[in-house]
Amino acid sequence: MGPLTAKFGVGLEAAGNYAFTVPNHPNGSHVCEVEVDPDTGEVTVDRYFVVDDVGKALNPMIIAGQIHGGVAQGIGQALIEHVVYDRDSGQMVTGSFMDYGMPRALLFTNFQADLEEVPAKTNPLGVKGIGESGTIGGPPTVINAVINALKPLGVTDIDMPATPMRVWQRIQDAKGGPAAKAA
Repeated sequence: MGPLTAKFGVGLEAAGNYAFTVPNHPNGSHVCEVEVDPDTGEVTVDRYFVVDDVGKALNPMIIAGQIHGGVAQGIGQALIEHVVYDRDSGQMVTGSFMDYGMPRALLFTNFQADLEEVPAKTNPLGVKGIGESGTIGGPPTVINAVINALKPLGVTDIDMPATPMRVWQRIQDAKGGPAAKAA
């Protein structure tokens, strides 16, 4: 391989270190429009918009996939996902996907996701994180939309997940209907 092999070795080696003192925070905005069926409590997500600042977007297609997947997970958490334990034994009763509210494509509308690229000044690539954007922004956005839809009835809060039964019960409580009187 020649005389340089003895002097420099056979393979490539590299070592590096990068430290920053200023944190790097991505940011964004999520907006959701829902419809609530007052007779059943079913929540339908009509429209969902996301704008995220990702710094320098290295691969916009992957970023779009991360945003869509995260928003789907966030909507699922807000509306149907619920871990349930038996009150007496503490045994998990939603221990498999047969028992657990799994988000499906039917639950989702088309998401509109736009990227805002403001390069970070805290790293050489100018990038910011995006992987958890939808999972962090999705649940409060959907729950706030549900509360906003129920606000004319006097509903000011609802626990996650906003299942049809839970939403219907809050509507009945607000109306002072027969279900509220029976409880």
